[in-house]
Amino acid sequence: MIDLTKLKSDEEYRNGALAKGVAVDVIDELISCSVERSGAIQETEAKRSEANAMAKEIGSSSAEDRPAKIEAASKVKQELSQLEESLAEVEKRFHSLMLQVPNPAHSSVPHGDEDAFRTETEVGEQTPARKSHGEIGEELGLVDTKRAVRMSGSRFAYVMREAARMQFGLVQWVLDKLDSHGFDPVVTPVAVREEMMELAGFFPTDKNQVYKLEGDDLYLIGTSEVALAGLHRQEQLSADELPLRYAGYSSCFRREAGTYGKDTAGLFRVHQFDKVEMFVYAHPDNSWEELERIRGIQEEIVSELGLPYRVITCASRDLGDATSKKYDLEAWLPSEQRYREITSCSNYTDFSARRMNTSMKTEAGNQLVHTLNGTACAIGRTLLFIFENHQNDDGSITVPEVLRPYCGGIDVIRPKGS
Repeated sequence: MIDLTKLKSDEEYRNGALAKGVAVDVIDELISCSVERSGAIQETEAKRSEANAMAKEIGSSSAEDRPAKIEAASKVKQELSQLEESLAEVEKRFHSLMLQVPNPAHSSVPHGDEDAFRTETEVGEQTPARKSHGEIGEELGLVDTKRAVRMSGSRFAYVMREAARMQFGLVQWVLDKLDSHGFDPVVTPVAVREEMMELAGFFPTDKNQVYKLEGDDLYLIGTSEVALAGLHRQEQLSADELPLRYAGYSSCFRREAGTYGKDTAGLFRVHQFDKVEMFVYAHPDNSWEELERIRGIQEEIVSELGLPYRVITCASRDLGDATSKKYDLEAWLPSEQRYREITSCSNYTDFSARRMNTSMKTEAGNQLVHTLNGTACAIGRTLLFIFENHQNDDGSITVPEVLRPYCGGIDVIRPKGS
């Protein structure tokens, strides 16, 4: 949720919201509605105080005066009811408008759509074109999408044999690495209430991407970020204990609406996948340093897996509602001869904390914390980049050295029976 006071008074803050594509009319209407809301709240509270005072007068009045006072109190009560109804309508409109205004883009973010990104760094030698991860997975018996489609429909897969071992190896290796960087591991719930999706900044924008459990009015998360954002909801943290760093592990679910025909082979764009997510509650004075720290960990992970990559700063209109600034780390995909996203990290500043009412206690009073997130490892997607960048001429795959102790010592995955 945006800082309404800054939206009214800070031109840079307002321009950051406009850079993300929100209409000027929406911002103006929100500001106007906020003024109307403040007036309605004051008027309603004043009438409520009047009604309470008259109720007390009735109890202490004489029998002779009581009928007139009851009649007057009844009139005030009716006026209060009308004001409360009007206030409820204004509150509803105000809430709807607040949800339409995103967290403003940071001043360092390039303006424009997704093609206006800025490349920050490029590391490693681009591997020449070879077999696709879909072909490799099928030939080595590591990924079976045909049987998964027969059982569950498109965009599902069985991950099998050494790939399954590598999947769990990746999880354990990444958790160990994050532990060395001060992140506490958390296995999160995968089903949350609608309110949590809204408070975390995913609704209403991404509602079409989320699976709903109709009978229980719950939604399956597309990232453990949602659950971690609610971990300290309505809590007051101590400034001294910040930053709080969490490594969330969960299965994730996405409908991938609007991607018909895109990335249908292999593990790139599936409906179900596992992920380790970094989430940080930071002091506002240090959150931008924390974003660079998360980015550094992501680069460390991808580098140690032996994957060529680049880091880009995403453009303003390519940012989610909650995001003030985002880096995408894109690994090289040989079969397509281009970079594709493998992880990303974002600073939400106080946007999510304002909705969650997560603050910190300081000598100067209470202050909202900043929250940040970044994917440490999207397991299936990381596997496919390993398949393609570490395939050998004989059809085998060399397991990255850092993963071998976590995969039973397997160093090369060969065709079954060879």
